[in-house]
Amino acid sequence: MATERFTFTGEGGHQLAAALDLPEREPVAYALFAHCFTCGKDVLAASRIAAALSARGIAVLRFDFTGLGASEGEFANATFSSNIADLVRAADHLRETKKAPAILIGHSLGGAAILAAAGRIKEAKAVVTIAAPSDPEQVTDLFKGKIEDIRREGKIEVALAGRPFTITRQFLDDIHEHGLMARVTMLRKALLVMHSPTDDTVAIDNATRIFTQAKHPKSFVSLADADHLLSNRRDTTYVADVIAAWASRYVEAAAPAQAPAPGEEPRQVTVRETRNGKFQNMVAVGPHQMLADEPISVGGMDSAPGPYDFLLAALGACKSMTMRLYADRKSFPLERAMVTLRHSKIHAEDCAECETKVGLLDQIDVSIGLEGALDAEQRQKILEIADKCPVHRTLTSEIRIVTKAAD
Repeated sequence: MATERFTFTGEGGHQLAAALDLPEREPVAYALFAHCFTCGKDVLAASRIAAALSARGIAVLRFDFTGLGASEGEFANATFSSNIADLVRAADHLRETKKAPAILIGHSLGGAAILAAAGRIKEAKAVVTIAAPSDPEQVTDLFKGKIEDIRREGKIEVALAGRPFTITRQFLDDIHEHGLMARVTMLRKALLVMHSPTDDTVAIDNATRIFTQAKHPKSFVSLADADHLLSNRRDTTYVADVIAAWASRYVEAAAPAQAPAPGEEPRQVTVRETRNGKFQNMVAVGPHQMLADEPISVGGMDSAPGPYDFLLAALGACKSMTMRLYADRKSFPLERAMVTLRHSKIHAEDCAECETKVGLLDQIDVSIGLEGALDAEQRQKILEIADKCPVHRTLTSEIRIVTKAAD
């Protein structure tokens, strides 16, 4: 994953700090992410979700709202309306420099801002809210004991998440004027509402109101046991997985790279760390991308198959394809083949037919199921041909692996 960092001009003329997380290959879509109230583009939820989505082929633009993070301006002068305007400006920047966002994602108050901005970003096809309030005015609950002081004094410094922020009367008046549910009703875009039933900052009732008010197509996903800020990495990975799968139904993907013609050299496989977790990697094979990881028991996140899983998958797929080719060529009534594989270590001394007699050996147990009106001889022929598939032959022959430093 590559991250481009730059600034763009916000609604108030300030330079807003942004980060665009890009996948290894041409993005299947661009997304715009709005962070939570008083947070920033680099808050864990935003950065982790963006990284995980880019690993799935979706480019994600996240930025600091006015007066937050590395962006210019004063937070005290920012309002909910200015946040909405800055989101539209961010979408404009993407449209001018890359491609307009097809996916809009907002976390907490950023979710409310995304809902309000969606109608002004015409290319957006899919909208996602994560722990979003149904009424942006709910954010005032964070400093409800100071509201009278703010209205009387015009502005008051309050402590939010252990940091001082100046809240003004203008902010209160502006956020009071937004009828968010009317905008949800008029959304006319696919909507995915994600919320934890145990969220103690923005109650689950908010998700119910948003979902009920929206028109179809709409979906709801419960983030069971997640906290409001999605501080657990497994929650952000899950959120990204769901968004990527859900959005694929509504977002037109970029045209895949041309597959090699028969007889051409095999496609190159590239494996690169995502730096999301200890072991997670992005595997790119031609136009195809997939994740690799390790189980939690060995320090991974179990976000994807492991190396040995891919090895077994390659062998199983090769056997299945080889059996299909053979059965079709022989006109055998094979309806479906299923290959089940398991890898283990065995003691060499327990293998009578093995040449090695000391230490441990790798063993792959393969079980093949064949459906169809096959007689005994046909079944036996198909099973025999399975052991002659190219990957099986590669694994059981001498293999030379040459490793060198990249240029």
